[in-house]
Amino acid sequence: MSTSSSAAWTARGTAFLLWALAAASAAFWALRLGGGGPVTSLPAEPPRPVASVDPAALARLLGGVPSASAPAAAAPSLASRFRLLGVVAGVRSGEGAAVIAVDGKPPRPYRVGATIDEGVVLQSVRGRQAVLGAPGAGGQALVTLELPARK
Repeated sequence: MSTSSSAAWTARGTAFLLWALAAASAAFWALRLGGGGPVTSLPAEPPRPVASVDPAALARLLGGVPSASAPAAAAPSLASRFRLLGVVAGVRSGEGAAVIAVDGKPPRPYRVGATIDEGVVLQSVRGRQAVLGAPGAGGQALVTLELPARK
């Protein structure tokens, strides 16, 4: 009788292992298909730019008296706000485009006649120059930008 008892326990153990393997496989695929995909980490938040501080405004905020000897901050000149990086000029047509960076922002291409900033349009391009001026047909030329000299 020990052989039939031993055979019964072997069959029960084998059945238990097969059912455990089937349950583990079902759990694996349920988690794989229903989990919503792999977990990814979020990218790090870029650092915030530090705002510049006006010393005179800070002194007024903290109760300081403005001194008469402190020079007033002048607005940047129009020419210093624009930087010419490239020019494509038509020799006969007078048309063209210029790549200009405004106030340190990334450069953008502008066609002749396009508004670059408030009250400033690209009037013309020629050679290595771009002329910026007031809008309108008879607009006055405000500034001429030139490409840096070749090295």
